[in-house]
Amino acid sequence: MPSTNQITLNAPLDMHLHLRDGEMLENIAKESARTFSAAIVMPNLVPPVSTKEEVTAYKTRIMNAVGSETFTPYMTLFFKPGYDKAFLASVKDDITAIKLYPAGITTNSEGGVSGFDVEELRPALDAMAELDIPLCVHGETNGFVMDREAEFVSIYEKLASAFPKLKIIMEHITTKASVDALDRFENLYATITIHHLLITLDDVAGGMLQPHLFCKPIAKRPEDREALLKMALAGHPKVMFGSDSAPHPKHAKEACGCAAGVFTAPIALQLLTELFEKNSAPLENLQAFVSGNAQKIYTIKVPQKTVILEKKAFHVPADYKGVVPMYAGETLAYSIKEVRHG
Repeated sequence: MPSTNQITLNAPLDMHLHLRDGEMLENIAKESARTFSAAIVMPNLVPPVSTKEEVTAYKTRIMNAVGSETFTPYMTLFFKPGYDKAFLASVKDDITAIKLYPAGITTNSEGGVSGFDVEELRPALDAMAELDIPLCVHGETNGFVMDREAEFVSIYEKLASAFPKLKIIMEHITTKASVDALDRFENLYATITIHHLLITLDDVAGGMLQPHLFCKPIAKRPEDREALLKMALAGHPKVMFGSDSAPHPKHAKEACGCAAGVFTAPIALQLLTELFEKNSAPLENLQAFVSGNAQKIYTIKVPQKTVILEKKAFHVPADYKGVVPMYAGETLAYSIKEVRHG
C-alpha cells in the first residue's frame, strides 16, 4: 500500500472480540462499534454463555451498550461436548459460531474441554458440521508457555482430519507452526491479532515488564511474527483479522498476577493501516484481511459502514474509562477521519 493521505475501508470486521459484561461492557463496547461493522463476540463470561436464553440476553445487553452505532454482534456459544443436534438446530439462527476452550487455559475457561478424545467430541462436532456451524478454537495445551500453541497443532490436525466438513477457525494464531498447518487442511482457517503482528516476547519482557502487552497466547519469536505478517500482508484467503481485544481494569493489569489481555479496539484500524503502508502491501489486501476474507469464510452479510482514515497524528489516550490501551500515550500515524453508515 503506497503512502497516502487518506484510505477507505469498507465494512471492517473484528472476528474475535471480548466485550465482557456489566460496567465493562457499558464502558468499552462503543469503542468497537464505532469503527467496526460487526464482530464475533466471545462467550467466556462468568458463567459462560451456553444456552439459547443466555445468547439472546447477552446480545440484548450488547445492543443496549452500543446504542445508536451501526454494529452487529455475531454471537457464540461456549462449547460443551454434550451439545446435541436438536439443541444446536434450535440455536443455530442465534449464533455465528461455537467457541472451544481447553479447560483453564485462559480467562474464564475453567469449564472448557479437558480432553480431546475424537469419539467423545464426535456427536457435537458432527452435528455442527451438518448444520454448518463453525468451530472457533483457542489452541493451546498446558505445556511450557512458549510451546503451547505449537503443541496444539497436532490436535488441530486430528480434528481437521476427523471432521473434514467442519469449518475450524484457529483463533489468534501466534506461531509459524500454525501458519504452516493452514494450507495442509482445506477446513482450517485462522484469525490474527494486530498485537501479534507488531510485537514479540522481547517487547513484553525483554526489558522492563510491559503488563499492557501481556496476553494469552503470549507473543512469540521474531520468526513467528514474520510468518504471521507474510500471511496478513498478502491478504491470504484463509486468514482474517480478529483483535482479541481483551479489556481489563488498570488495577488488574498493573498488579501482581497481571491479567492476560491487550486492549486494541479503539486503535486497531489505525495500526493496521500504518502496518500495511509500512510494508507496501496493497490496499486490497488490507481490505481482504479486515473484511473480505471473513465474509467468505463465514458466509455472512454485514452491515454497511465505511471508515475513512487520514494520515494525521493520533495521540493514544492514557486510558479509556479505566482500561489502558496498547501504546497508551504514544502517537500513531493515522487517525479516523470519518465513519459513514449505510
